[in-house]
Amino acid sequence: MKQLAVAIMGPTASGKTAAALAIARTRPAEIISVDSALVYRGMDIGSAKPSAEELASVPHHLIDIIDPTEAYSVAQFRADTLRLVAEISARGKLALLVGGTMMYFKGLTDGLDELPAADQALRVLLNAEAARIGWPGMHDKLRTLDPETAARLAPNDAQRINRALEIIELTGQPMSALLSGRTKLELPFDLLSFALEPSDRALLHARIATRFDQMLGASDDGGIVAEVAGLRARGDLHAGLPSMRCVGYRQAWDYLDGNIDRAALRETGIIATRQLAKRQLTWLRAMPDRVVIDCLVPDPAAAMLAHLDGMGK
Repeated sequence: MKQLAVAIMGPTASGKTAAALAIARTRPAEIISVDSALVYRGMDIGSAKPSAEELASVPHHLIDIIDPTEAYSVAQFRADTLRLVAEISARGKLALLVGGTMMYFKGLTDGLDELPAADQALRVLLNAEAARIGWPGMHDKLRTLDPETAARLAPNDAQRINRALEIIELTGQPMSALLSGRTKLELPFDLLSFALEPSDRALLHARIATRFDQMLGASDDGGIVAEVAGLRARGDLHAGLPSMRCVGYRQAWDYLDGNIDRAALRETGIIATRQLAKRQLTWLRAMPDRVVIDCLVPDPAAAMLAHLDGMGK
């Protein structure tokens, strides 16, 4: 009989961390982060990283594991998660997979694709082209060559646009065609997937605005601006890195470059976060096996626990 793991998915600001911590207070559990921003060390405020007290209260994994100069792939996430779930289950605990990076969840449940390895020389050429026409221009190019892939990527998603164009150059085929031939792999554990989704999108938007204001703080001496200023001061980071393309960090970088004022930083940051939430909800709607929980109810964790208790888990 397979061991059970629980996924707690949802858009940003839906209360995933709070729900996971509440579940972990009722039964032995460990949390595996499914978040492409939380992997980075030194990126705490803009990523809404759990507090030191929260991290100490329950064992957490895949948080603060790489430097912002590095990249962390879906393949690495899948390998790490398969190993961690096995180890957590062997300790007699419940593995809680918590986060909103839907590409990680999809890579875990569907398996990896037979796609060509990265070609650094080609990436340099694509980045040079992007420097001339901008990433929205590269997105337009991708829309012509692979409209299906372009439709699910944001116009400024430099990393994924670059990869999609790279695959076309290397294989002569669009990524969407290669993905359609993927064979779904069976997980070595049973995965019960909860999705925290809002019954009222406007209330989620209000939460997003409140949380971004908390990240921004009252002045540039604290909050995400100070955090990004400290990261820039290292001298080895630039705006094109995946870490600095994360929502909030990208806008703070533009602000520190003098391209936007503080009001525009707030406005563009909130808009980008809303757009992220919309993409996350689109991903979730394509997952028919998920158990939907209204993230706006007073105690979403209680609904999850009731479902687990009904399964005898």
